Amino acid sequence: MSAPASPSSSPASRPRPARRELLEGPIGLTLLRKSLPVVGGMIAMMSFNLVDTWFISRLGTEELAAVSFTFPVVFTVISLAIGLGIGTSAVVARRLGQGDLDRVRRRATDAALLAVGVGLCMTLLGLATLEPLFRLMGADDLLMPHIRAYMGIWYLGATAVIVPRVLNSILRAHGNTATQGLMMVLAAGTNVLLDWWLIFGIGPFPALGVSGAALATVLSWGLMAGVLVFQRELRELFDLAGLSWQGLASSWRELGRIAGPAALTSVFTPIALGLVTRIVSGHGHDAVAGYGVGTRIEAISQIAVLALSMTLSPMVSQNAGAGQHDRVRRAILGCFVFVLAWQLLVWGVLQLLAPWLVAGYAQRETVGEVLRSFLWLVPLGLGAQGVVILAVSSFNALHRPARAMRLSVVRLFALTVPLAWLGGRLASSTGVFAGLLVANLLVALLAWWQIRTRLARQGAR
Repeated sequence: MSAPASPSSSPASRPRPARRELLEGPIGLTLLRKSLPVVGGMIAMMSFNLVDTWFISRLGTEELAAVSFTFPVVFTVISLAIGLGIGTSAVVARRLGQGDLDRVRRRATDAALLAVGVGLCMTLLGLATLEPLFRLMGADDLLMPHIRAYMGIWYLGATAVIVPRVLNSILRAHGNTATQGLMMVLAAGTNVLLDWWLIFGIGPFPALGVSGAALATVLSWGLMAGVLVFQRELRELFDLAGLSWQGLASSWRELGRIAGPAALTSVFTPIALGLVTRIVSGHGHDAVAGYGVGTRIEAISQIAVLALSMTLSPMVSQNAGAGQHDRVRRAILGCFVFVLAWQLLVWGVLQLLAPWLVAGYAQRETVGEVLRSFLWLVPLGLGAQGVVILAVSSFNALHRPARAMRLSVVRLFALTVPLAWLGGRLASSTGVFAGLLVANLLVALLAWWQIRTRLARQGAR
């Protein structure tokens, strides 16, 4: 990272004015243009995860089981990175909306340094606790060598996994999502190529097994970080010459106020999903199998909403910073209406595809019945769930992270888990899925009301 001697030493050292698209462009068209590259990147990353798992499964059942043990730990670290990214995007975008370009530069630089510091801490903490942590999670002597082989490499590359997410969030705050989409495709493609080479070996290069899988992930994300560091828009923002402990402390406090709750919210999601899976498991293996297939279809069905949540956030932050509250209101509520209509369309498509999906994924009739019940009920509530996802993203963008976290806790632990349990008691696995639908509908109403109340207080009528 190169930086000028002083942030004010010459006109060339000044950050360029922010892109005006998020502040002045047509709301719907701008969000569409910004979301499409993210959708492409997310599809690439999903494919990368599936291919990664397929390669590891070729090594054997023990290796696949060992790497499966690592998923909760890996997701926790990634959740921390996601929280840092959310905090960075919200802070940088609001400063851009206020026209405070010097502070934008300072916050962007300090966020990147914080990501590096967090990555190094994760490396040290992870390596120090590797054995006892996975023993506590239930790993036995048969799996521990494979877990050590995988996580020993992964922990060493924790910085490479965390930093790109923060750098991409800085670009998103400026309205640049094309670079993020391109980088995700680059990382996914690189990982696929390296997986084959490093896991199984080619020519004189030895087969590294699960260590090769971890190394492929670290190298692909490291490549993304390296390319991003030399990206012109980011390079012009970095100001290492202006570093001070006081400035770092101020930046990290501002970032942490949003990043901390956002990271916790990300961690809560897999915990709740694990509890729901436990509820479903009480109705037999066939119920778990059908539910497992259904959740994978559900994840693909939500790509558009997740991409929109990433692009709506910087638009809300920039316009809130600029005092354009009516534009904030129209963006958020317009997205709410869109996701309800879009996910209803997705539900209709899934009903048309249901016979083929059931025939393709269900080897037994009882599994097919569970999957058919899932596809009828759960996707019907994905529009409502999309409203909640966008509301959480908007609250973070409006610098109200505690409100976002409370809304997520209500959705996951006050409604989703209890209603899934109650539904299961009343009507087996079909009741579980009905409980998930009702939970999404109820919390969507709460989210809509809370957002409207918050916007009204800001004068965005």
